[in-house]
Amino acid sequence: MQIRSETQLNPVADEVAAVTAIVRPILHGLLFALKDEAAADAGGRKNLLLRQLPRVRRPGDGDCGICFEYAVHDALNRRDAAVMERVSDALKLCRIGINSDVTSILFGAEKSGSQDLIDTAASTLTKDSSLMYGTRGRPVLLKAHLNRIAAAFRRPTARANLPQSIGGVWKADLFIGGSQADKWVGTTVKINPSQLESAKGLRVGIVPTREGLSDAVRQDEKRNLIVCPVPYDASFMETFYLAWETVQQFIFADARLPKEVALPRPAQRTVARYLADRRDFTVSDVIDALAVLAQPELLETEEDQADVVALKSAERSTNSVLAPEPRRV
Repeated sequence: MQIRSETQLNPVADEVAAVTAIVRPILHGLLFALKDEAAADAGGRKNLLLRQLPRVRRPGDGDCGICFEYAVHDALNRRDAAVMERVSDALKLCRIGINSDVTSILFGAEKSGSQDLIDTAASTLTKDSSLMYGTRGRPVLLKAHLNRIAAAFRRPTARANLPQSIGGVWKADLFIGGSQADKWVGTTVKINPSQLESAKGLRVGIVPTREGLSDAVRQDEKRNLIVCPVPYDASFMETFYLAWETVQQFIFADARLPKEVALPRPAQRTVARYLADRRDFTVSDVIDALAVLAQPELLETEEDQADVVALKSAERSTNSVLAPEPRRV
């Protein structure tokens, strides 16, 4: 699986220029996420016209990327000090004493039927890896239940096969822990804190910090979750989603200027007009042309390949992930 990380280098200046800057990698990501056969039928990626994109692209739940989830996962595995500090505090509240040993496993179960452990080696978990679920009782052996957890995501009837103590762990986005202690916790990651949900087997809820609100790692007794706010630049994420929305509405409008109700913000309509005016040019040429109009040095692009361990054989609908990351101070 291809991972494209778009890292913010400078503060957002002019909104139109910033949205334009982020639209470019989004278009690039959509172009290279197309199935090879579909792209070839349209003349190849190099020759694909912008107006052809809505007709060859099939929307998938991974198009925008795992975004915040992947950014948190990546930050942990890169040992990002700010995120590591907060998550280590959360794990201490889970009575797991892990410091520099923190590791993240990104658990992705797609609607197409494939269940994957992304960006982790099969050897990360051992037969003795324990899943700590926050209530009394013997910890569950995580590796022994991975296939059941994956099946539970796809089929409600399969959820009865999970131990009652972890009946909702199939909702986990990450498993975080450490190979030295070999203890792990099911973790839900939400960019909107109001969407945090409790479930048996989930122990930690990771959300972005919000300006003016407490960023303390705390125990939420009602949800039985350790809520862990991590540093994340809301202004950059807002601009990213404005750009994503602009591209989505442009494609939905068959590569024409969307109605005002679809894109009411002037900055978005300006960028959508940039695209509509260039619908008869190739996607690659449009990406290049927009570089002149984009905020310079806003983003740095890095590409990497993530290892994928399939838990169930099926066609994977998500072949690439676009992960926005805020400025590293």
